Amino acid sequence: MKNYICVTCGTQYAATETPPEKCSICEDERQYVPEGGQQWTTLDKLQKNHKLIFHKIAENLYGIGANPKFGIGQRALLVTTPAGNILWDCISLINDTAIDLLNALGGLDAIAISHPHYYSSMIEWSRAFGDIPVYLHENDRQWVQRNDATINFWSGQSKKILQNLTLYNAGGHFDGGTILHWPEGAEHKGALLTGDILQVTADRRHLSFMYSYPNDIPLNKKAVQQIKNITEPLTFDKIYGAWWGRNIPEKAKEAVNHSAERYIRAIN
Repeated sequence: MKNYICVTCGTQYAATETPPEKCSICEDERQYVPEGGQQWTTLDKLQKNHKLIFHKIAENLYGIGANPKFGIGQRALLVTTPAGNILWDCISLINDTAIDLLNALGGLDAIAISHPHYYSSMIEWSRAFGDIPVYLHENDRQWVQRNDATINFWSGQSKKILQNLTLYNAGGHFDGGTILHWPEGAEHKGALLTGDILQVTADRRHLSFMYSYPNDIPLNKKAVQQIKNITEPLTFDKIYGAWWGRNIPEKAKEAVNHSAERYIRAIN
């Protein structure tokens, strides 16, 4: 019995004797099955063929990724606080290097994930640090491919985890699409960790909003307005997106408002 991992999206599945027939995440219109067909791997193979990338991005913030790129290619973020450490979003690769590095920084107390494309090997990460809780919004429950008692499905618009870290259900890309507000980030000016619920664009001054990125399906006006409304009361100056270098270094709140208005004008 093996926990097979989809090569295209990086999602780890419940243990089976043979690879699953299909990946439900990739069969959905927000993702895709590659031209060569569905392919599977395992964590053991990933550990042999990939290395961990670990960079300090800012004070109390670290990026964790895989080289060469695997799956969608996102990097996770480690936020360290006096009340504990949280892993934001997740990657498929976990190895002894990752465990040692995080333990040297105080360990890991919780995991929170923005949406199903980044569920990856979340259960492996949880178990490596003592079965810590994994926070997912209940609106995305159907997309979990490996159920476990460590998963905490939360409901409603917001949930505080640890001290001064709050999850917000922004919707958009997925019904349970989540962002993380970190008031102490950006030198106490506040930061948002957004995955690609709010997608930092190539110019690092704007954001975009999509239902499907690979298949170019835009969000509707109502969904974009909802994201804007949820971020409006929050205090933040920086946004950290889903990929290396995709961050808005300053005036991020103004960037959200301007980008949402620009986007709505364009789809109108």
